Amino acid sequence: MSALKGLYDLPAPAKVNLFLHIVGRRTDGYHLLQSVFMLIDWCDHLHLERRSDGHIARDDLQPGDLPADDLCVRAARALQQATGCPWGVQIALDKRLPAQAGLGGGSSDAATTLLALNRLWGLNRSRAELARIGLALGADVPFFIGGRNAWVEGIGEQITPLSLPPGRLVVVKPPGGASTPDIFGSPALKRDSETATIQGFAANGSFDLGACMAFGRNDLQPVAQALCPEVGDCIDWLASQGLPARMSGSGTAVFAPLPAEGGTLGDAPAGWRVRVCSNMDVHPLADWCAD
Repeated sequence: MSALKGLYDLPAPAKVNLFLHIVGRRTDGYHLLQSVFMLIDWCDHLHLERRSDGHIARDDLQPGDLPADDLCVRAARALQQATGCPWGVQIALDKRLPAQAGLGGGSSDAATTLLALNRLWGLNRSRAELARIGLALGADVPFFIGGRNAWVEGIGEQITPLSLPPGRLVVVKPPGGASTPDIFGSPALKRDSETATIQGFAANGSFDLGACMAFGRNDLQPVAQALCPEVGDCIDWLASQGLPARMSGSGTAVFAPLPAEGGTLGDAPAGWRVRVCSNMDVHPLADWCAD
């Protein structure tokens, strides 16, 4: 059994989708996608303390309205059940990523929980085992467990690591949100994008993040803008400063590459969250389990 008592200040980084195409739909209703997921250095932080009574609980370090049975708790419970581990855990979550943003915050929290408990509980499970457990929690969880920027296909479970050029970007999240089920359930959603290739993306975006973003689009964006017009407002605000913006994932955050020489942003409307980020090559906990 593990001799560790606790692990603290563990990052759970966000991601952005450089593009997101819906190329079909399975008979069970799940949508088939193609995307490039890129890690960025905007993170939630978790603190985990091992419990000997087998109980799993969570404390919130920031004000909010997370459900008691959030993805951190569900991830810990799923790992406990899959392995028969007798330990429990007290999870303290410092939630810094906005909800309904399309940045993968809940999935990243779950992945960091699985990676950390694999070490804290002394389980020594492989990355593939953790990814299988994570997929049952959410389609994005295996990406964060994989720990590398990636070309993603299927329903999110087909992951091919991908090298991306370093760069800076600005992420903007308006107060409004949009329901992921409402977006994917909309009859207006485009579900027949042509299949792209990883070679085509690499040839288009091998020089800088701006070139990466010139590839494709986010098929969810028109529906999200209809549900939450603030998405368009954010895109227009960034465009007014010469920055081509795109929505990330199925949330209402948008992002744009920043020029290498720097520059300043104008004042955003009240209530918007604006964050300048850098991309990451590797998840900070990527080496916490064996391949």
